[in-house]
Amino acid sequence: MEERPAVVNEGTEIGHGEVDTVVGQRAGREAVVFTAVEKGTRNYIAIRIPGRTCAGVESALAQLQELYGAERFSQIFKTMTADNGPEFENLSQFKSLGTKMYFTHSYRSWERTQNERHNGLLRDFLPKGMSIEQFSDENILNMADTLNQRPRRVLGYHTPSELFDAFLDEVYAIECVS
Repeated sequence: MEERPAVVNEGTEIGHGEVDTVVGQRAGREAVVFTAVEKGTRNYIAIRIPGRTCAGVESALAQLQELYGAERFSQIFKTMTADNGPEFENLSQFKSLGTKMYFTHSYRSWERTQNERHNGLLRDFLPKGMSIEQFSDENILNMADTLNQRPRRVLGYHTPSELFDAFLDEVYAIECVS
């Protein structure tokens, strides 16, 4: 965390994310939700994955890479900050995409405040202890979309979707001009 640039902590530059997993029922091995929030726009991504494992996180990141394109991934996700959960053990391998990875100190959830706050908002749809198995991939995506459509005072009453879409337009416009 000490190496993480100040601009990441400030949340003033778009392209820096915080990632985590949201667990439904703790007993057994069941689906969980991989979450990512972009700190500048507060855009929230939620992807249902088969379990709280490295393979599940890798699957979610592969989906994001496919969605945004490998060649633009590091412009959209300049950095990612995760906790020290075992599911993020292999996260550093994604440095090859040009994304810098950072890990919080143990038991310091406040080092990923935006993600923790948004995971709390997701709990409006997925209360603790509720099995995520009953929700489809599309259900989980719709929950995140609902959260991204809420205007935020901190964003000048814009929605996270508006701001993130404008950011994506800029990223992909660079490709057209080049």
